[in-house]
Amino acid sequence: MPVTIFLICFPVLVAAGMFFIRSSKVRAWVSYGATGCIIIAVGVLFVQWMMRGAGKIELITEAHTADNLMLGAEVVLMCIVTYLCFKYRKYWVSILSIAPTMLLVYYELRRPSLRHTPYIYIDHLSMLMCLIVGIIGSLIICYAVGYMHGYHQHHKEVEDRRYYFFMILFLFLGAMFGFVLSESLLWIDFFWEITSVCSFLLIGYTRTEEAINNSFRALWMNLLGGCALAVGIVYYAVNAGTVSFHSLIVAGIGHVWYAYIPIALIAFAALTKAAQYPFSTWLLGAMVAPTPSSALLHSATMVKAGIYVLFRLGPAMSLTTTGNMVIFVGGFTFFMASIIAIGQSDAKRVLAFSTVSNLGLMVACAGCGVPETIWAGVLLMVFHAVSKSLLFQDVGATENAIGSRDIEDMHGLMYRVPRLAVFMFIGIAGMFLAPFGMLISKWSALKAAVDESNILFAMFIIFGSATTSFYWTKWMGKLISRSHLTGEMTIDKTKKNEFVSLSIHAVLMIALCVLLPLISGAYVDPLLTEMFGTYQDVLNTKVLVILSVMIAFVFAVPIASYFYFKNHKAEVKLTYMSGINTGDNNGFIDSFGDPKQLWLSNFYFRSFIHPHQLRVISQIVTTAVIIVMEIMVIGGALL
Repeated sequence: MPVTIFLICFPVLVAAGMFFIRSSKVRAWVSYGATGCIIIAVGVLFVQWMMRGAGKIELITEAHTADNLMLGAEVVLMCIVTYLCFKYRKYWVSILSIAPTMLLVYYELRRPSLRHTPYIYIDHLSMLMCLIVGIIGSLIICYAVGYMHGYHQHHKEVEDRRYYFFMILFLFLGAMFGFVLSESLLWIDFFWEITSVCSFLLIGYTRTEEAINNSFRALWMNLLGGCALAVGIVYYAVNAGTVSFHSLIVAGIGHVWYAYIPIALIAFAALTKAAQYPFSTWLLGAMVAPTPSSALLHSATMVKAGIYVLFRLGPAMSLTTTGNMVIFVGGFTFFMASIIAIGQSDAKRVLAFSTVSNLGLMVACAGCGVPETIWAGVLLMVFHAVSKSLLFQDVGATENAIGSRDIEDMHGLMYRVPRLAVFMFIGIAGMFLAPFGMLISKWSALKAAVDESNILFAMFIIFGSATTSFYWTKWMGKLISRSHLTGEMTIDKTKKNEFVSLSIHAVLMIALCVLLPLISGAYVDPLLTEMFGTYQDVLNTKVLVILSVMIAFVFAVPIASYFYFKNHKAEVKLTYMSGINTGDNNGFIDSFGDPKQLWLSNFYFRSFIHPHQLRVISQIVTTAVIIVMEIMVIGGALL
């Protein structure tokens, strides 16, 4: 399938071209054309894969030239990182790049002949990731064309380097395609490093002191995971004589002794990439970057790389010490990040903590490693990718319209900027309301936790879901509140390309909701059969009936409300407001005869939700758990 090579190489070639394009119009048309080609290529790959039976396909068995090119490119990447570390006096960070690169160089130059290893591997999970990266990632780039134009109009202090920004975006996409399509662990490591460096460069785009500090935090945390990945790969290759990812998984399922340490180290690396505690601060710091990079890092690509690896390792981690470590870290992150999100009013920070929280649930599902939790995790990943990408883009467009991204300033957005409010409403609904897949997936994970008698995991799901519902409900309430509105419409500055991307995301979100049973039966169930051999569908007849009733209510309630209020004018019941009500519940006259405006505000519990303290506690707890359990795995395997 030459299209696989196209998906990896074409975005890289476009990225190289972007660096030399300084005309905004030319850059825009090249971006549209390139993303269109990527989406078509993903569609062609999907059709070809289906025509070949939609099963496991192994491609490219001899690629020594590509191996050597990648090894050389990895050395160049190390030199670039080292240069930037010395330029900004972050000397120690360079060690985390030099050490794993030199280890791999030493191994590859001296390695014995390896057993047959395919380089490209396509199955249901890798194909799903290609669809997410190709479609959502491309839409984000289309959105970025219009957004970055407005961004630099509002931020004159930031140097206009859009040629550089779009170069990194396309390089990022190419690296992600390479990552999810690779079967060779050496190739996976190479693309892993590229995504880490690209995220570092995107976060530091504005080159402010805060952006530079946050970008280096992201770099060292991801490079730390890269060190663990490199050590795990070399250890496995030396003992097994192969660098095949799936052979490692088979060895782990078969409880082969030399698979324990690599699985534990690779799982640790995935935790850093998935921004789990104690490594979540790199993802939160990414908020300083322009919105398209935030959307790309948080929804479609960067964080999903770690989730993808953990899903692959899921069957091999079931009922193991590594699996228990992953369950605890993921479940604890899900719960704690959702609590911290309650105290946030900045929309992008709410989205960031929500992302960390939901990634935690996916991680815990992978650690449990049973079919029901993987089913839940896969659907969580799909819904999260679409919903969070939609929300990040919409928050960026809303900020351009109202001049703020504070949730309190979005009061009555449904009546001020209806178009953006509808998109935001759909995105929020997709994150926590029935019958959207996030809620159904959480139910499946909870059922599996109870069936497996994993009480701690079940408690994390219950309390984490409750707190999640709380902060989403507050935000949604702000959008539809009508009090103290002046009746003036806000100018919607959303450009056509931004609107197209938002519209496609919203349609995808609704389609995923309606077609959930079909997607589960036609795609996710075969995926689980590939991973576990046998699988019983979670969506039985009883669940489908309940789901149908939920869908009916979702559409029936707003339609009925519309016709009721259209035919019945609601009487305004005056409320006492410490003075004389002005007649519309929007203000009152105080005791001195002065008019006062009534303002409504959400409660953020800031008197006892202290993000810094909760984050430190979370980091200490999860660090201790990771260290203890990694020592247990490594010590047990060596003894």
